[in-house]
Amino acid sequence: MNRILLTISLMLSYASYAENNWIGKAAPSFDLPDQNGVFHTLEEYNGKWVVLYFYPKDDTPGCTTEAKNFTTDYPAIKKLGAVIIGASLDNIQSHKEFADKYEIPFTLLADKDEVMASAYGVVKKVPFMHYAKRQTFIINPKGIVSKFYPDVTASSHSQEVIKDLTTLINDHVGTLKQQQ
Repeated sequence: MNRILLTISLMLSYASYAENNWIGKAAPSFDLPDQNGVFHTLEEYNGKWVVLYFYPKDDTPGCTTEAKNFTTDYPAIKKLGAVIIGASLDNIQSHKEFADKYEIPFTLLADKDEVMASAYGVVKKVPFMHYAKRQTFIINPKGIVSKFYPDVTASSHSQEVIKDLTTLINDHVGTLKQQQ
């Protein structure tokens, strides 16, 4: 029993450490192709809120649920002035097929060489396989991580992001008004 409690305590401490370790830090830059072969950099999104979500694999049950929910909630997130970027270690063709099959309207970055996923610390390595952990970063208009989700539930995550993004934006606007 004590080992179970210790394990749970360590896991919660790590999640808290990981979250606190990201908040307020500059988001790592990237330069990767999307599902159409068009390259994207973090810098092109300067001045915008970015929801950067990593997911394990195209067209798997949890990843499909998450992508479909972000697709459904895309208009609400866009109305907040934010962009959604999905990323996994899958290749361009896999992303293209996934995006076409589910009519995903936002960018899916192909990080097949694990460059961006490594920079964000989301690569999970198991024997004979590497994949991106299901984690999300909200990046503010200045390129700073404002929110980190170390544990994501695919079925409810997009609604959680909308709620938190709304709060972050309102707080950001309030801070800007106070500075004037």
